[in-house]
Amino acid sequence: MFENKQRVIVTGGNGFIGKHFIIRALELGHEVTNLDNLAYAADKKMGVWFYGNANYSLLHGDITSINSIPEVDVVINFAAESHVDNSIRGSRHFTQTNTNGVQNLLELIRTFEPSLRPLLVQISTDEVYGDSLTETFDEESPLRPSNPYAASKAAAEHIVRSYERTYGINYQIIRMSNNYGRRQYPEKLIARSIARFLHGKKALLHGDGSYRRSWLHVEDAVEGILKVITDGNINDTYNISSGVEMNNNEVIRKITDFMELDFSDSVEYVLNRPGQDLRYLIEDRKIRALGWQPKKDFDKSLRSIISETRTDPHWGSMAPALVGNPVPYPENYRPD
Repeated sequence: MFENKQRVIVTGGNGFIGKHFIIRALELGHEVTNLDNLAYAADKKMGVWFYGNANYSLLHGDITSINSIPEVDVVINFAAESHVDNSIRGSRHFTQTNTNGVQNLLELIRTFEPSLRPLLVQISTDEVYGDSLTETFDEESPLRPSNPYAASKAAAEHIVRSYERTYGINYQIIRMSNNYGRRQYPEKLIARSIARFLHGKKALLHGDGSYRRSWLHVEDAVEGILKVITDGNINDTYNISSGVEMNNNEVIRKITDFMELDFSDSVEYVLNRPGQDLRYLIEDRKIRALGWQPKKDFDKSLRSIISETRTDPHWGSMAPALVGNPVPYPENYRPD
C-alpha cells in the first residue's frame, strides 16, 4: 500500500515515534495530516521541520473529542499516554486517551462509506503481554497487562478487533518493544538518564535495576511500521523487536561508560514501581518474514544520542524541570 503516494493521518505526530514516522513519510512523498493535541510531551519544535513541506498539515485536536476526520487512505494511531509511572499515579486519563480515544477514531472511520474507510493502524506495546522470566511472547500469546497503561492499550486492541468483526473496519495492530532514539522526551529511561547526568544528577532506577527490556531504535521501528502497512496482512497483528535485551543496570552502565562517569556514583535506586514487570521479550518472526530487520547498532546509536544531547539538548531550558525527582506514588499503592 505504501509504495504509492498515500493520504495519511498520523495521530500524535508531535510525539516521539510519531514525529519520526512523519519525517520518513514526507521523505517518501506521502500527504500527511498530523492530528495532535500538543500536550505536555509534544515536541513543538517539529513545526520547523514539517511546515515547509507542501504535503504536511497540522490538525490541532484530541482523539477523544474530535467529531470528524478528513478522507484519507490510512490512519496511524500513535496518540497515547505512555508513561507507566504516570498511569500508576492516576489512570483515568490513560483510559480516556488510550482506550476511549481509539473507540472514537473507530466511530469516525465508521461514518464513511465502506469503500472509503481508511485502514486503522493501531500502535501498541509489548507491555500488553505482561511479563515472564522464561516465556517469549508471540502474536498469539494471551494479553495479561500488569499496569493501568498496558491495560488501556490492551483494551484498545480488543475494541479494534471487535470493530472489524462487527462493522468490517480494517486494521493492523503493531506491538513494539521499548523505543529509543534522538530527541526523545526525557521521561523514559535512556533520555532521562542522559539528561540527568548532563545536569549533574544521578540516574534513578526502580528496585535493584534488574528488570529486563528489549530496545528498538525508533528509526527501525518506523521502517517496521511501513513494512507492515506495505506488505503485511490486513486484520492482523505484528510484533516488532530488535533482539537487543538488557536489564536497566546494563543500559545505564553503557551510558556512564560512554560519558566517562563512575557507575556506582551515578545511580540512585528508588522505590520499586507497583506491579513492576520483570521482563518483556517478544519474538517477531512474522515481520521478519516480510523482509524487515533492524539496522541500528545499539552502542553506536547510544553514543550518537549522547553526543547530540550534549551539543543540542533540544528540550532546552525545560530540561532541569524534566529531570527532577519523581513524584511519589499514591499512599495506597501495593509495593512489590
